[in-house]
Amino acid sequence: MRILAMLGIVLTIVSVAVSAGDNEDGVKFLQAKDYSRALSSFRKAALQGSASAQYNLGLMYDNGHGVPKDYHEALSWYSKAAAQGLGEAQFNLGAMYAGGYGTPRDYKRAISWYEKAAAQEVAQAQLNLGVLYEKGEGVPKDYARALFWFRKAAAQDFAAAQSTLGEMYDEGKGVPRDYVQARSWYEKGAAQGHVGAQNNLGVMYDEGKGVAQDYKKAMLWYSKAATQGYAPAQVSVGVMYDQGQGVARDHKVAKSWYEKAAEQGNAQGQFNLGITYVQGQGVSPDLIEAHKWLSLAESQGLPSARKYRELAEKNMKPGQIAEARRRAGDWTKAHSSLLRPAQPSAK
Repeated sequence: MRILAMLGIVLTIVSVAVSAGDNEDGVKFLQAKDYSRALSSFRKAALQGSASAQYNLGLMYDNGHGVPKDYHEALSWYSKAAAQGLGEAQFNLGAMYAGGYGTPRDYKRAISWYEKAAAQEVAQAQLNLGVLYEKGEGVPKDYARALFWFRKAAAQDFAAAQSTLGEMYDEGKGVPRDYVQARSWYEKGAAQGHVGAQNNLGVMYDEGKGVAQDYKKAMLWYSKAATQGYAPAQVSVGVMYDQGQGVARDHKVAKSWYEKAAEQGNAQGQFNLGITYVQGQGVSPDLIEAHKWLSLAESQGLPSARKYRELAEKNMKPGQIAEARRRAGDWTKAHSSLLRPAQPSAK
């Protein structure tokens, strides 16, 4: 079985600059990646009360453009713009509270700001409200309410919502399971290039869910998502090459796709890469590298990783184990930026 895309995008940040009035020069500088002048222009307009400039200044701090990344400062500027009723800022403020970025995680405040943005038809806010109801975070779990918000966002042709609505039909959450409806919504999202929708179409053809099983079509959709850098699809492409499904078997190519996913911190990719080094498929056997990748997958809670890491250790010398642990530690330090730091939840 392949991996379905994760439901929704709870912590998406709207990152498109808003243009209005004195703020326009800053937008032009930002588009030209002249961050210093953009920052100066936005700050001047923001201090004069421009909600658009306040929002854009928040983006600069949120993304670390022209300034050190500072979630506290981003939160401050988003708050000013949101208080003036700017929908994009209200959404981003909700995302900051939902994720605990620059503030303790606070779902009640997140929902409040999402609702304000959703009332202004900000599709991302509608999607995220749906995700919170689907997961029961900050509100009682309510699939009907989740579907209500997913449908509103999907009706705006928002690809992420279309994909998520497909998942609800795929998994029978709040509606009878309906693979025809699921595929229809996935196709809408996939046509816009949404990686989750493309991946999930791949799963449907791979497993024959509501369609005739077709590994070539599965490979087509997995590849579309994988070439955009979507790690779960990269793992699936690797598996297809490993097993020779829909494509000629090629362990070297499989290993290269596992590597791409593993380097993004994908636990299944790390596990598969570790097994590849154990078995020496597409690469020379290397128990040190195998141990490294299996340890990294294990640290993310992948059930089988510990078993295979321990099996590898039985054939390793203490020095080799120590080297594998050092490499895993070095990898973790070098890739710490993959995780956006969150503050503890509000009490």
